[in-house]
Amino acid sequence: MFSEKANAIFQDVIETYKKLNTVDQPFTNKYDRNTHLIEHLLYRKSWIDTVQWAYEDIIRDPQIDPVAALTLKRKIDASNQDRTDTVEYVDGYFLDKYKDVTIKDDATINTESPAWAVDRLSILALKIYHMNVEATRTDASPEHISACKKKLDVLLEQRVDLSTALDQLLDDIAHGRKYMKVYKQMKMYNDDELNPVLRARK
Repeated sequence: MFSEKANAIFQDVIETYKKLNTVDQPFTNKYDRNTHLIEHLLYRKSWIDTVQWAYEDIIRDPQIDPVAALTLKRKIDASNQDRTDTVEYVDGYFLDKYKDVTIKDDATINTESPAWAVDRLSILALKIYHMNVEATRTDASPEHISACKKKLDVLLEQRVDLSTALDQLLDDIAHGRKYMKVYKQMKMYNDDELNPVLRARK
C-alpha cells in the first residue's frame, strides 16, 4: 500500500532529523530523483515539514529577538512555498502515473487531491512523534502523561483512517472510479506583482 511506504519514509525523516535536531543541519535526500521519484518527493516533503515544525516552535519563544523573529518569519514563508511546490510535484507524479487510465462515465472528483492527503499524513507523523515524546516524559505530571496518551491514541487512529482513505482514493483513481485535477495554489503574498505592499516598493 502506498500509505505504508509514505508513513515509513516520514518516520525515517523525523528520526534522521532528530539525530542532530537543529534547523541548520544540511539536507541529504536518501532517494535518487531519477530512479525513485515518489520516494524522493516524499522524503523532501517530510523534511520540509519537520524543519518548519521546529521553526514554528522557535518563533513562539516570547523572549525571541524581534530581528531574529523577522528573519525566521521569512524562512517560514519560504518553507511554506517550498511545501506547496512539493505537494504539486507529488500530484504531478500521480497525474503522470494514471494518465492512461480510462475514466468511467460516472467517475467523480475527490474533495482533495492525493498529494494534499499526503501533506496531511506528513504533518500527522510529526504530531504523533511529538505527542509520543510528551506521553513518555519522565519529568511531567501523571495528569499530563495521561492526557497526552489519550491524544496520542486519537492521532494514531487518525493515521489509520487517513492512510486507508488515501489508499482507497488511489485505487479509485487507478480504476477510473475517480479522477483528479491539480489546481495550483496561486499564493499571492510572495509575488512582487500580486502583493500590493511588495508591488508598491518596486
